[in-house]
Amino acid sequence: MELMAEILIPGEAVSAPCLALTAPISFWGGVDPKTGLIIDARHPQRGASIAGTVLALPGTIGSSSASAVLLELVHAGKAPAAILMDAPDAILLLGIIVAREMGWQAPPAFRLPAERQQALAGRRLTLSARGAITIN
Repeated sequence: MELMAEILIPGEAVSAPCLALTAPISFWGGVDPKTGLIIDARHPQRGASIAGTVLALPGTIGSSSASAVLLELVHAGKAPAAILMDAPDAILLLGIIVAREMGWQAPPAFRLPAERQQALAGRRLTLSARGAITIN
């Protein structure tokens, strides 16, 4: 099975397990930037690690600090390997852009509708640089 995602921020091919969140998340106060763990006590995936995953986000809860948290995750080596977003979040994506400007390896980001994300939960995925998603 192969899906196509829209490229938001390009990057190299990635192969990683998919953590498909079942609820929107705020990176500020929702994700520990030192560990990559979801720490929001109300989030269904509390305790899960986003580090090294293809993180599928059905939505984000806005905070102007989301980019800083993502930047910290990249710096700590705890960022997702790639991000799939239902809708682009410019603030979150800014964290990737700044990380790359600083010379750090940051994840690519893609747009994939939330209704297609849940079928990927727990599966190992390969994302090509052109946005092709293959379930391994």
